[in-house]
Amino acid sequence: MEIPERVFLEAIQSAMAVVFVPFQDAPTFQKAGHPQANERIDLNCCGGFKIIYPFIPGPTISRTMASISSTRRHFLTQCCSALLAGVAINPLAAVFAQTSRSDRAITITGMEVLAVDVTERTNWIFVRLTASNGVTGLGEASLGRRSELNELNEFFRMVDGESAFDINQYRSRAWSRASSGNRVLATAFSSIEQALWDIVGKTLQVPLYQLFGGKLRDTLPVYANINRATSNRTPAGFAENARLAVADGFRALKAAPFDGFPALTASAHEIDAARQLGVDCVFAMRDAVGDDVAIKIDAHSFFDVDLSIEVARELQPVNLSWYEEPVAPSQTENTRLIHDAVTQTMAGGEFLFGVDGFAPLCQNHAVDIIMPDVKHCGGLLEALRISTIAEANGVLVSPHNPSGPVSTAASAALCAALPNFDILEFQWGEQVWRGTLVNPRELFEDGSITVSELPGIGINLDAEVLMDHRA
Repeated sequence: MEIPERVFLEAIQSAMAVVFVPFQDAPTFQKAGHPQANERIDLNCCGGFKIIYPFIPGPTISRTMASISSTRRHFLTQCCSALLAGVAINPLAAVFAQTSRSDRAITITGMEVLAVDVTERTNWIFVRLTASNGVTGLGEASLGRRSELNELNEFFRMVDGESAFDINQYRSRAWSRASSGNRVLATAFSSIEQALWDIVGKTLQVPLYQLFGGKLRDTLPVYANINRATSNRTPAGFAENARLAVADGFRALKAAPFDGFPALTASAHEIDAARQLGVDCVFAMRDAVGDDVAIKIDAHSFFDVDLSIEVARELQPVNLSWYEEPVAPSQTENTRLIHDAVTQTMAGGEFLFGVDGFAPLCQNHAVDIIMPDVKHCGGLLEALRISTIAEANGVLVSPHNPSGPVSTAASAALCAALPNFDILEFQWGEQVWRGTLVNPRELFEDGSITVSELPGIGINLDAEVLMDHRA
């Protein structure tokens, strides 16, 4: 049988080889020329693919074996790249090849929950899983001012004593709880999933993006979200922080000047006053930074369809980079109506969960950019799947990330592998010590972040800085 070109991968590691074939073809696949032609060992099922080995190549195979480096790192990179090649055809259930029984024997042995006091509005919650090989993995579960997340214990029990490599098994066990519509449960689930991927990458000594098909870019554009750092909620306050963020090198900014907007049942006078204040703040930002800096506005779903359209038209002279969530993104039809009525690029989806949450926005072309958050959307693998649905519908991806440095590192590693990536969010101006909380230090240059080449998500926590700022 000739293996289709799009799914053919042959790799050699020492005397072993692996072949990826379509799952439906696996029962009839013959290892031609080999005396044990009917023997199979199925190690993993990945988005419709089976990994079959051992396989000694014979002369009748229709394609010549490619000569590939036998190093562990290169072998794994090639395997994962081949799996991702099929992502648009079959949704991925798991996205890495397990290379040995010793790898599968690495189990999860412990969890730490580390809360960091940031500002009056923000705490960061980090999850650190420990594996039996001594490797630790980081995830982030930040939720506003919360300093604890007891729901993490429920999801930790699902991985305690299990293989760090069995991420898809964890997803299967936990999915019904994580997808129940409770944001806290979704966040707890997602943070542990992030930490598992970090352990896998560090164990295999490969950056996370290699497990997701390899990087497409060395640096990522980043926009500065100045909203939480702006305590002076006036035009002057937003203008000042916009200038400071640009002075730090950022060429794109975001704010939410309509925060605190009254309920739509309030008096017309109250609504008009809040609307005018928000609009004035946006114009003040534009006046402060000039025409060459991108300005993005998050309306945090305070409006209805008519008010969304009216505000968008009033803001047309500002030339917004995007107009985000004037209504809740779960209101697909209302979002589409706004999208079709305004000139601005529309973005949204920051708290949606899973492919099922994002697919309606993408398939109905209700937004131009989706914003999955690796802390809330179902984790890194689900964010990858969401991005694939978006790409199939011509939608870009800009991960929501008003978060700490762990989420930023994980998001950056993911974005490096996304063909439809747009720009990454950064929570600007909250604390000067932020970048020192991780090793290597978090660093932004000219409004960009460099994709780490270190294993996993590329960082570890600095113990001294962490101790100084524990919540």
